[in-house]
Parts: sequence; C-alpha cells; structure tokens
Amino acid sequence: MFMTETPKDTTEAPIGRRTVLIATGATAATLAVGVTAAPEALSTDTADAAPAAAAAVCTLTKEMTEGPYYLDGAYVRADIGEDKAGIPLQLTLTVVDDDTCAPLDKALVEIWHCDALGEYSGFVGGNGHDEPDNGTFLRGGVLTGTDGLARITTLYPGWYRGRCIHIHLKVHTGVTLTADGSFTGGQELHTGQLFFSETVTTAVARISPYATNTVTRTTLAQDSIYDDGGAASGLLTLALLGTSPSSGYAGTLTVGVEAS
Repeated sequence: MFMTETPKDTTEAPIGRRTVLIATGATAATLAVGVTAAPEALSTDTADAAPAAAAAVCTLTKEMTEGPYYLDGAYVRADIGEDKAGIPLQLTLTVVDDDTCAPLDKALVEIWHCDALGEYSGFVGGNGHDEPDNGTFLRGGVLTGTDGLARITTLYPGWYRGRCIHIHLKVHTGVTLTADGSFTGGQELHTGQLFFSETVTTAVARISPYATNTVTRTTLAQDSIYDDGGAASGLLTLALLGTSPSSGYAGTLTVGVEAS
C-alpha cells in the first residue's frame, strides 16, 4: 500500500459516471431482506430521508469520486473500528443488480473513512493531528451473501476541512481472498460515498471525541461532492441503536450496480 500523491481531499471532482441504482426510503427496507430494527431504533431522521413509497422504487444516480485516501488491499473483515474512539455505527448495505433488482452474491463491499479527528489511516498527519497510524484502522470490507447483504461495524466518521462527513465505498466482484486476510483482483463495479443526516451529525458532534475536533465542519449543503440527492446520492437511513446518540446508529442503504 503506497501513497502516490499529497492527500488533499478538499478539491475532489466527480469521476466518470456509471449508471447505478440506490433504493430510497421504503425500498431499502423492502430489498434488505432480513434486516429489521428494534422498536427503540425506529426513530429515523425523516427530515433528510426521501418520502416512503408504497412499493419499492429504484432511483438512478451517479458515482462519487474515490478521493486521495484510498489504499489497495484492505482487510476482508466485518469490524473495522480497531481501537479507535467514537460512536458505534452498524452499516447494512444491500447490493443489487440495477437491471433486475436481484441481490448480488459474493460482491466485495469495501469502505474507508476518517476517524473522529478527521484522520485517515495510512495518511495520519495530513489533517493536522499527531496520532498512531497503523495504516488499517477504519478500512475494510466484506463479501455479500446470497441476499446481497454486507454488514460492517465501524464508527461514526469525523470531519476535516472542506468536506462534509462521509464514508467512501467500492463494490468489487470476482476478487481473490489472500492468506493475509486481504483481497486482490476482481472487477470494480462501483465507487461512491455514503452521507449522513445533518440532524444526526449535529447531535454526534457534541459528544467526545467528536467535540474535540476544532475544524469548522462542512455541512451537506456546503459540500462540493454531495448534490442534495438524498438517498439517490448515498444518504444513509439512520436509526438509533439505543436511547441516545452515544449508543450509536444503524445505517442502511440499498446500492445497485451494473453487474453485466
């Protein structure tokens, strides 16, 4: 894993577009077979979510930029938090074929994001902090099952100058798992980003260690990448895991890709 350029994520520009599908509102619940929230976790942020539809509705959307912090060969693992401090985030992403809405089996769903202070593993110091850097924290991915589900446990991301809170996402097929727990090869079907409700982020930002991040936070409306497309542009549906923000959140989204 090598750094090939000075990391500056504040001038990202959209890459070439590929037609992808992301389901909104009720669609995520319909297609994410077997994913249910506990009663106390059903207080989603409806202000930022698309209106629920009576039947599954699929919305086409563009890809998002990879950014400068990607590292090849992330670990295949379901929990990527390692020893970082932060609020728990349980992601459930459902990958489907955009032509048929059928779930995609054995797709590698890979994510990476910064910690509460805005630092990416492998690039610590690029956003002004001095902290241990093992090159792996908050990076990894899992293979989907026959239901298309990818479940990853991580932490609510922090922020750095010029970007709203986000998680980077790639979907690969045909990868080869390696002896060291990583992967190689395959075909990259989708590169995108996941975004977070401003209402939820405002609550999270008041809690340690996020509250110690002194960088002025860029909102969704101010971000140069997010286009106010709601779930169509990667806005997660968020639900409390407990009774307060400090207990963490479940984040869900259905992502469709051109599988052929």
